[in-house]
Amino acid sequence: MQNIDWVALVVFVVLFGFITWLGFMAAHWRRGDLDLLHEWGLGGRRFGTLVTWFLLGGDLYTAYTFIAVPALAFGAGALAFFAVPYTIMIYPIVFLVFPRLWSVSHKHNYITAADFVRGRFGNRWLALAVTLTGIIATMPYIALQLVGLQVVIGGLGVSGEWPLVIAFVVLAAFTYTSGLRAPAAIAVVKDLLIYVAVFAAIVVVPAQLGGYAKIFAAVPMPKLILPTPPANSIGAYGSYATLALGSALALFLYPHSVTGILAASSRHSIRRNAALLPAYSLMLGLLALLGFMAIAQGVAKLPEFAAGFKQFGNNFAVPAVYLHAFPSWFVGVAFAAVGIGALVPAAIMSIAAANLFTRNIYKEFISPNCTPDQESRMAKWVSLVVKAGALVFIVVLPLQYAIQLQLLGGIWIIQTLPAVILGLYTRWFNPCALLAGWAVGMITGTWVAAAANFTPVWQVSIGGFGIPGYTALYTLALNIAVTVVLTLVLRAVGTGGRADETQPDDYYV
Repeated sequence: MQNIDWVALVVFVVLFGFITWLGFMAAHWRRGDLDLLHEWGLGGRRFGTLVTWFLLGGDLYTAYTFIAVPALAFGAGALAFFAVPYTIMIYPIVFLVFPRLWSVSHKHNYITAADFVRGRFGNRWLALAVTLTGIIATMPYIALQLVGLQVVIGGLGVSGEWPLVIAFVVLAAFTYTSGLRAPAAIAVVKDLLIYVAVFAAIVVVPAQLGGYAKIFAAVPMPKLILPTPPANSIGAYGSYATLALGSALALFLYPHSVTGILAASSRHSIRRNAALLPAYSLMLGLLALLGFMAIAQGVAKLPEFAAGFKQFGNNFAVPAVYLHAFPSWFVGVAFAAVGIGALVPAAIMSIAAANLFTRNIYKEFISPNCTPDQESRMAKWVSLVVKAGALVFIVVLPLQYAIQLQLLGGIWIIQTLPAVILGLYTRWFNPCALLAGWAVGMITGTWVAAAANFTPVWQVSIGGFGIPGYTALYTLALNIAVTVVLTLVLRAVGTGGRADETQPDDYYV
């Protein structure tokens, strides 16, 4: 790696120090009793439209997004832009669906999606399935935030694992102290820095290279368009479309997304955010262009960046763009944006996983009579364990494991859609059928992904015609088919579900 860039490092450390102070001070923001789980883990459900916008933006557009989307454009080309229609498809879903989840959760004091499933279907084992899926899908997601942090620290010329350890000790401390208020406050700083860094790049780099026409001219044609499909298949078109749709259906099922939604002060805040969040889609499209800029700059061939590409692969494309095009002080700002972009979602994810464990495992199965103080204390300790586990995972195991598990995470989390999303609209499904459909989707998805060497696409052949698509979407269809068939069978033999503790009016409060 290149020598330490001291100016960039000082700027990076100063900004990191500022958000550390902000994280601890957040405990006094909109003061509440942090010995209550809904105060610690949901910010007291008091975040308005603007704070929720920053919180969800900081939650969904992570450090790994900032690094991985341009890296995919740099390596694979046009396929990377599936992320733009995917985010556009998300927000109508948010607008229509998630105010219902907020309303019923607010009415019954649900803190997790599994709480809702438990109340809706009256089946603790189905709720446990949703809980375990959320936790195991979240863990590699947290680990991948470390990848973004690791890449920019490496770009500053700092080697070793100790900076990651320091960063996550800081993260653990202010999360334990301030709960969800800490990432909510820091998300404002993170998003502003990200916007500054991205908009600076899309102006400065093209100016240096002679305009966007020359940038696109420097990109090989196979990377500018999706490959033409063969005669007997829809080819990459199916992969592109199903990756976008499947990712859109899965994203807000992740526990950290649900936590951001349930922390809002009203259902109207959620709908307003669904209208405002597409601004991030614009940013994401511009972000993907950084991969093409890296190609036009030829950074992979420059000797001063050879070590970075050797260590981090295509993930080093974004740091190389900034190191090549900007003065050291601005490199420090941009890298701090990515570093802070790792801490915000990692904090929310660890809190969400802790909420799930505490409410749906500890309180449900281990200590049903625990006091609110014990419940909150357990969540705080679990959040520390989750972060420590993610840190050990990324330090001890190869990066490829985290990427593979993140792919599996998308396949796993979408299997909770019938219980959570469809459950918001109907009680028709039998909970045992939902549990069986979930199990079939989980097992099939894991097997197919492993057999395909952890690529996200699975090709289905119908009459000799190949339809490649996102594995998560295909296994979700199998999950729903099993659930419907078993529900019909169980209804025919007179086996019904347990009582629903929710009422129709609860979804419109």
